[in-house]
Amino acid sequence: MDNQQLKLNNQICFPIYSVSRLITKAYKPFLEEMGLTYPQYLVLLVLWEKDNIAMNKIGEKLLLNTNTLSPLIKRMEKMELLQRKRSDKDERSVFIQLTEKGRGLKNTAIPIPEKLLNTLLTEDITPTEIMLLKDTLNKWSDILLDRQNDK
Repeated sequence: MDNQQLKLNNQICFPIYSVSRLITKAYKPFLEEMGLTYPQYLVLLVLWEKDNIAMNKIGEKLLLNTNTLSPLIKRMEKMELLQRKRSDKDERSVFIQLTEKGRGLKNTAIPIPEKLLNTLLTEDITPTEIMLLKDTLNKWSDILLDRQNDK
C-alpha cells in the first residue's frame, strides 16, 4: 500500500470539506445581521421556495435526518420564523409553514448570494468557473445519493 494515498493533501474530500466550512464562515456576518445560523438560513431558503411543506421534505432537500432537523425547526418556531402543524390526514406528518416574520426576512436575504459570490471572485476565479464547480458538485451529490439509495 502506498502511504501517499493517506496524506491529507491527496484526499479529494478534504478541499471540499475545508471550502464548505470556510464558505459557511463567510456567510456568518451576513446571517448574524438577521439573527440566523447557516442551517436556519438553509431551512428558510427551502421555505421561501415552497412554503407549507412536510418536514421530511425539508430534510430530504437539506440532507438532514429528523433528529437533526427537529431541534432546528423547534428553535426557529421559538424565534417565530415558522410554525409546525400536524397533518389532518396523517398525524405522523408535520408541515412547516413560514410566519409573517419568516416571510419578511426574505427581502433582507436577497443580497446575500451576490455578496458571497463577490467574496469568492478574484482575477483567477470567474463567475463561470464558480458555476461550473457548482454544477460539478451537484452532479457528485446526485451520484452519491443514487449510490446510497442503491444500498
